[in-house]
Amino acid sequence: MPNRGCRLTPVIAVLALAGCATYQPPQLTSAHPAHPDAPVARELATSPTLAYTPADVHSVRASASAASTDGDHRAPGGAAKTVVGEGEVVGTTPASGQIVIEHGEIAGFMEAMTMGYRTEPPSLLATVKPGDKIRFTIDVARRAILHIEPLK
Repeated sequence: MPNRGCRLTPVIAVLALAGCATYQPPQLTSAHPAHPDAPVARELATSPTLAYTPADVHSVRASASAASTDGDHRAPGGAAKTVVGEGEVVGTTPASGQIVIEHGEIAGFMEAMTMGYRTEPPSLLATVKPGDKIRFTIDVARRAILHIEPLK
């Protein structure tokens, strides 16, 4: 007696393929993320450890090249007011040009804390990794780190 499963296999395969050829996926609604008219992606929650949101970074960088004329952020003589601190690198986020530092008190600027800072230029992050002890210079008006020096 011949095996009936062998004769049915080609029939089942043909029926399955015929069904696949006629399948049409449902149309995308405008709420679907892949639809061209879909609303903009939801905004990500702000980081509890980084001081700046991505929106802050872009707007500040765009205006950083044009100096403000209000004069409040300049020290006597027209130089930018800077402060120097020392601390340990907790982490870096190269994509947004930010660094998280656990630092001691920065005299006349802020208490000891762990905080995220923007770096200008972001390439400063290439010289540090978590655990490194560093000395850093902050531009007070832009609240950005301008210089990083490793400590021994």
